[in-house]
Amino acid sequence: MTVTSKSDPAAKDPGRPDPGRSEAEAALGVLRAWAHHALAEEVADLDPAISRLIADPTRGNYPALARAYPEEFEADTDYLATLPDLQNGPESLIRGARAPIQHVGISNFRLPVRFRTKGGGEITLETSVTGTVSLDANRKGINMSRIMRSFYAHAEEAFSFDVIQQALNIYKTDHDTFDARIQMRFSYPERVKSLRSGLTGFQYYDLALELVEQAGVPKRIMHLDYVYSSTCPCSLELSEHARASRGQLATPHSQRSVARISVEALDAGDRLWFEDLIGLARRAVPTETQVMVKREDEQAFAELNAANPIFVEDAVRLFAAELKDEPRIGDFRVVASHQESLHSHDAVSILTEGPTFAAESLDPQLFGTLHHRG
Repeated sequence: MTVTSKSDPAAKDPGRPDPGRSEAEAALGVLRAWAHHALAEEVADLDPAISRLIADPTRGNYPALARAYPEEFEADTDYLATLPDLQNGPESLIRGARAPIQHVGISNFRLPVRFRTKGGGEITLETSVTGTVSLDANRKGINMSRIMRSFYAHAEEAFSFDVIQQALNIYKTDHDTFDARIQMRFSYPERVKSLRSGLTGFQYYDLALELVEQAGVPKRIMHLDYVYSSTCPCSLELSEHARASRGQLATPHSQRSVARISVEALDAGDRLWFEDLIGLARRAVPTETQVMVKREDEQAFAELNAANPIFVEDAVRLFAAELKDEPRIGDFRVVASHQESLHSHDAVSILTEGPTFAAESLDPQLFGTLHHRG
């Protein structure tokens, strides 16, 4: 029996009149007559939409379905072997271009993860995990849950780049793939001291660890969002000019600013700790926003900003100078956004070193993601 599909040219012939009800009923009769003599396997191979038209409980091709949840049912090995797996189906099931996919996987898979601290302790943080693999042009898809399962195999360990590498190796093997990536994002607390009062409080740093493997070559990358205050040097000079020349009180404008620092952590004997990268940023631009503040701290912060006025161009170069001097760091990128209090727009800058972070095009939302969540 031949069933005309929507792709059949005859079905698209504008000169062919639409079938009427009697013709549809006659076609259904033919279909059911064929099904009466057809083998069960032939009926099972039909499109499900057609199978429903010839449902016959006595033939078992469309039985009455149970509605109660089967609490006692257990999926044994034999049953599991019968389950369909469309994502790992044949090449004939691919839709769209037969093109390789550079990254496919899961994003924002969350779990508590233990990390080692530089002081020798451990800390457990809620962590958002992104895991992706490459996919050949002739493969339909991947089993997403395998990424999570391979990660959970190491969930009880204190994570480091070495542990991430083990998890990545597992799901590369599971998916028979050549490239893979794991990224772990979290908010890392560090107790910091106020400028003059001696109070302390926790500053939280958005950090991410990323392990990227392409053509068998792994790269270890750390990302840090560092939040600081930037006083405009031009505004500072103009304010001082008004004071000196006219006795006019004036205040320079400053604003909360964010730098996203991404570095290639070299696989050397000496580890680059989270605290090291944070300290490097603080040395480059010391006007970090404050946690605990009394009046003497607020005055000190005003003095600190006056001693370190910076344009956004200055900021990325100051960070770059510190990064270049750190032997545990290879390629790097600094993206800075000074979220202006004078202008209705932001001042932004990007500085890169080495091929790892070089890019001709920018994510249209890149700078928008640098707005600090208060």
